[in-house]
Amino acid sequence: MALARSRFSSLRFAGTKALIAWPARVWPRFCFFAAQEGDVSWQTRSTILSLPPPPRYDPLPPKVEVPVPLVDKPADNNNNNNEGAPALALADDPTIKSLTAKLADNPDDANALYRRGQVYASKGAYNLAIKDFDDAIRLNPKDVEAFNNRCWARTIIGDLQAALKDCNEALRLRPNFVDALDSRGLVNLKSGLEKNAIADFDAALRINPRLTSSLYGRGLAKQRDGSISEGELDITNAKAMDPNIVKEFASYGVR
Repeated sequence: MALARSRFSSLRFAGTKALIAWPARVWPRFCFFAAQEGDVSWQTRSTILSLPPPPRYDPLPPKVEVPVPLVDKPADNNNNNNEGAPALALADDPTIKSLTAKLADNPDDANALYRRGQVYASKGAYNLAIKDFDDAIRLNPKDVEAFNNRCWARTIIGDLQAALKDCNEALRLRPNFVDALDSRGLVNLKSGLEKNAIADFDAALRINPRLTSSLYGRGLAKQRDGSISEGELDITNAKAMDPNIVKEFASYGVR
């Protein structure tokens, strides 16, 4: 799934050059293949940052003018405008500042765009991430990782049709790409296509039997499809492998 479970490829992004030390599961589905290919895994997390209080105006009588606060918002998976972190806080992030400086010198640095997209996605700024993946794909239409990560980000914000196209393109470019199978499974799960979701998660688990996102997603899909006991077994096993998997999927709008 993804910003690419190597799932955003664990974002799973196989072949990523972004050597960023994220906390465990910051790039949710990619732990197995990320380890193989030198990547790190990621779990989507929003950063809540406090800004200095606004200045005081009209001292007699004392009065505080409250502008629109730059505060983080809880993830809203049905809101395509959710950025997940304040614009100012994102701009001050050292990794984003470094990558933005590189892009100021060379706007066509596809690798910098891709890496910044990963950082945005890891902070819940999905629309900003998608814009960077858009540009990375424009510069390299065969960037399978960017397609997979854009698929995953679009899935989180609920742009499911566009997400499905991205996952399909990633799998066309790299058949049996486990991260894209995992991402597409999530697309189908959120779309209510349980049988398609089960097929994708089955395929991903044949490649990596310990991919907890696919195992948990398959369990949910099986339960929704009527196979309650089989689904419960998958869910139980996934929770034993990763106690945070329920919270992870809840952040995607899937319960």
